[in-house]
Amino acid sequence: MKAIVVEKTGTPEVLKLQEVDKPKPGPGQVLIRVEAISVNFADIKARQGQYHGVAADAAFTPGLDCAGVVVEIGDQVSRFQPGQRVMAFPAGGSYAEFVVAPENLTYPVPDEISSETASASLTVGITAYNVIQRMARLEQGETILIHAAAGGIGSTAIQLAKLFGASKIIGTVGSDEKIERAKSFGADEVINYRSTDFVEKVNELTAGKGVDVILDTIAGENFERSLNCLAPFGRIVSFGHANDGSVPGIAKTNQLHSSCRSVIGYSTGTYRKNRPEFLRKGAEKITEYLLHKHLEIVISKSFALADAADAHAHIESRTSIGKVLLIP
Repeated sequence: MKAIVVEKTGTPEVLKLQEVDKPKPGPGQVLIRVEAISVNFADIKARQGQYHGVAADAAFTPGLDCAGVVVEIGDQVSRFQPGQRVMAFPAGGSYAEFVVAPENLTYPVPDEISSETASASLTVGITAYNVIQRMARLEQGETILIHAAAGGIGSTAIQLAKLFGASKIIGTVGSDEKIERAKSFGADEVINYRSTDFVEKVNELTAGKGVDVILDTIAGENFERSLNCLAPFGRIVSFGHANDGSVPGIAKTNQLHSSCRSVIGYSTGTYRKNRPEFLRKGAEKITEYLLHKHLEIVISKSFALADAADAHAHIESRTSIGKVLLIP
């Protein structure tokens, strides 16, 4: 079969299409013929040697998730049969024509949902659902700030925040061109952080109170500054590091305990590795929302598997909206 292999971390050009052995499912695993692959920002970090769990000095196939059809099952598999449509987090990378995935990280896909939508929804849907519902525990009537609001997770999180009853949804984006797109997903206010101080604007929009929930995938200075517009009893969820992850100053505990504010860390990758069953509820809820048209996964562009380097370059250009896919 064909798969993308990274032999040495670096720029997008290190993504090479190669002939490799087709995997075989072991006990508790399913073999999937891949029909669509989601490109996530974590894939870029892995390609650069900056993603946790990926060794920078060993060849690997990138990719977190995909959708397709089960073609073979291993021993002890009870939930799936050959011919069943699924989406999954593979045991190895997903940039391939065939993958094996653990049964407990594989989820059924109804016929009403395309493989493209399923693959695009898995990581961003589960992540957005978990950070809003299970980490921040957004309550009806609360306000929320979503950084990177035009991206895959941002566009999904906006829709879910509205579905869960947020009274005001504020997003930040990196260009004026993305403002209207973020608003089209349901954001009430969108701030270009490159031209406007988002802290001042958020505090202005909330009459000086700040927001109840902040979703931060940027890290670094962005996280530190976000604390200046987090309301008393507010929760900020840190679940990515689009920047280098360094923080210029450390949040002081007296900024937290006296105001009853919380800082919460989250990683879908860590849950995949250590508590995989935790993710099933999110997958089921996202599938339900898609079936009932309560959620739309925005897919802006698809590339052939052989053009994975172009897909990465497109995302790194910071011009992409929503999700980008690879098609084997």
